[in-house]
Amino acid sequence: MDQSNDPKSTFIVKNILISIMFLNYPLPRRLVSLHKVAAPSFIQFKERGYLSIMAESVSSNTGKKIIRIDVSSDTVCPWCFVGKRNLDKAIAASKDRFDFEIKWHPFFLNPSAPKEGVNKLDFYREKFGSRAEGILTRMTEIFRGLGLEYNMSGLTGNTLDSHRLIYFAGQQGLDKQHKLAEELFLGYFTQAKYVGDMEFLLECAQKAGVEGAAKFLEDPNNGVKEVNEELEKHSAHITGVPFYVINGKQKLSGGQPPEVFQRAFAASAE
Repeated sequence: MDQSNDPKSTFIVKNILISIMFLNYPLPRRLVSLHKVAAPSFIQFKERGYLSIMAESVSSNTGKKIIRIDVSSDTVCPWCFVGKRNLDKAIAASKDRFDFEIKWHPFFLNPSAPKEGVNKLDFYREKFGSRAEGILTRMTEIFRGLGLEYNMSGLTGNTLDSHRLIYFAGQQGLDKQHKLAEELFLGYFTQAKYVGDMEFLLECAQKAGVEGAAKFLEDPNNGVKEVNEELEKHSAHITGVPFYVINGKQKLSGGQPPEVFQRAFAASAE
């Protein structure tokens, strides 16, 4: 069947092309420190093996099967926010059939980004050149489709502190970790907040109910070892984000629509 005029096919192709543009960054095997990172290079998009995350679909105390979702993501990745919003819609539509456990794992789109941050709009224009305006226009349309205003003001930069905080939130509960991811995305992409700003990070932690965040983040070494381990275990064999592993069976990448997630839930529960 000819799908050249199929709106859904066109949407998917456009999203794949934009995803490749946004994911043109290196992935370190291991984050050493803020000042000892690999020099920038271009990703080679080719077929690679993915790390298997073994899990079983079991029943919870509600009698419903549990869907465990591992999400590899970066806090400055727009498709990660799009994917999260679509994932949340899929979960809401499936909660009568399944219970869910979602865990977030780190990925660094630009590991050599400066901690102090740089102008976000200038960075994208320098990075993507003549393609920048088209990419930003398309992302603005996609965000509006989610009821959000895509804001390119403010700074972008190193995301290590945000990943340390996400790890810390996960120690207090996966629900808090998931709420924190939402607050970080919402602030960075719609309110011109900077994910490297300590005040913003603590504000997000408070909204998500994460306790002791200020003390934890005060020591720059807290959580770095764990972030490295998470990066190696869950993200070292992928080339872009968002990336999802559902019950260790179904693997999805990109900002998938809700119905794709729902089909993956059903397949992984079999």
